Amino acid sequence: MRPCPSRPPRLMRAALEAAEAGLAVFPLRPLSKKPVPKDWESVATCDPEQIWAWWQAVPYNVGIACGPSGLLVVDLDDPKDQRAPDRWSGAHHGRDVLAQRAAEDGQRYPDGTYTVRTPSGGEHLYFRAPAEPELRSRVGCWWRVDTRGAGGYVVAAGSITRRGRYWARNQAAIAPLPEWLVTALTPPPPPDPVGLELPAGRAGAYVAAALEGETRAVASAPTGQRHNTLLRAAARLGFLIGGGALDQRTAEAALFDAARGHIGQDGFTEHEVTRTIQDGLAWGRERPRYIAADRTS
Repeated sequence: MRPCPSRPPRLMRAALEAAEAGLAVFPLRPLSKKPVPKDWESVATCDPEQIWAWWQAVPYNVGIACGPSGLLVVDLDDPKDQRAPDRWSGAHHGRDVLAQRAAEDGQRYPDGTYTVRTPSGGEHLYFRAPAEPELRSRVGCWWRVDTRGAGGYVVAAGSITRRGRYWARNQAAIAPLPEWLVTALTPPPPPDPVGLELPAGRAGAYVAAALEGETRAVASAPTGQRHNTLLRAAARLGFLIGGGALDQRTAEAALFDAARGHIGQDGFTEHEVTRTIQDGLAWGRERPRYIAADRTS
């Protein structure tokens, strides 16, 4: 049986209020943004009994799992003293960049939704994600603009880190993601790898199987093993590039597409994905593996 105090502790109350709004929550370490459960996305819940069990003894911060909550959160950062690149000349905050991007599409700034102010001066704009396409977390959509979607989480209002408190700046209902933002935030399809010229017969089947196997390993890599799995896959495909059996452009596109779903999770960035692919391919190319073509009579 859960205790029945006249008023739940503050952080438990924040978790319960989020759950009442249909947002799946899970505990973060006190004064931290790090999840307590490793499988935070699968255990995130709206169940008040589970929330009481988690928060009754420990003042955990509150995490919101975006995928199970049906959320796409636009994360606008304060760059402090950093100067904006020429593309966003005059911008002083991610908020300015989003405003410029809206104006380019002839749209108004999407501020009529629930918004949380972060301790660093940033803002989280909460939106209801579309059913299709699935929008995953992305880092560096535009300068100082990231997103948190499927596979990502945000820190809920009421949570406190050593830098300060997260608080709701706008307590409006969570609005649907505007159509222009759905379009703008949908990643382009990966390059079509059909341009690959494989060796004939069994040699071609070997290369195709290697490409499929390595990309499958990358796509399913668990947290903590993403970098090493991607590097190893790139190196193995680099062997085949060095031996002339595989086209580099095809390998790059296939590996990036396989790693796409990991971008934005636990600090795994698009830049790191690209660099890791290039490093692995370069290492493998220097150690070529030659695949003998089938002989025909």
